[in-house]
Amino acid sequence: MKKLILIAIVVVIGLSGVKAQDPSDKYLEKVSTMDNTLQTLYAVISGEKGEERNWELFKYLFHPEARLIPTGKNSEGLAKARFLTPDGYIEASGKWLVENGFFEKEIHRTVQSFGDITQVFSTYESFRSESDETPFMRGINSIQLLNDGNRWWVINIYWCQESPSNPIPGEFLPQ
Repeated sequence: MKKLILIAIVVVIGLSGVKAQDPSDKYLEKVSTMDNTLQTLYAVISGEKGEERNWELFKYLFHPEARLIPTGKNSEGLAKARFLTPDGYIEASGKWLVENGFFEKEIHRTVQSFGDITQVFSTYESFRSESDETPFMRGINSIQLLNDGNRWWVINIYWCQESPSNPIPGEFLPQ
């Protein structure tokens, strides 16, 4: 009898259009707009020394095939790129972020969209603590996003740090 009642409840719920909430839906608001998605991206990697990051939320931002691509120079001075999955980024940088403290703040943004795709050049400054006034690093994140009609997905983040030989152009700085 209990089985019949349970089956009847499941059928009624199914027919009423009520669906069980997917556990990952708890973050849906964080990716409902491009602005929310980018704000969450910066916030989720930022934190004081010793503060754990919400890696579940971090991974939720990214499309399953997404990549994080830091660039730099090798020992011969040639440009190089490293391709990481979100899990690879966590493995490579997660411990360092917590041990050192890290805040990345967007200071300027340019956006181009066509159809369902959006390209953002997001200029950032990096700090060890939220109370720091002078950044220890700056650069530009090239962020590719997809809006699938339900949410925004980070497809790629491709970034370059500023250096004396490669200053950030004025067009990508606050006016």
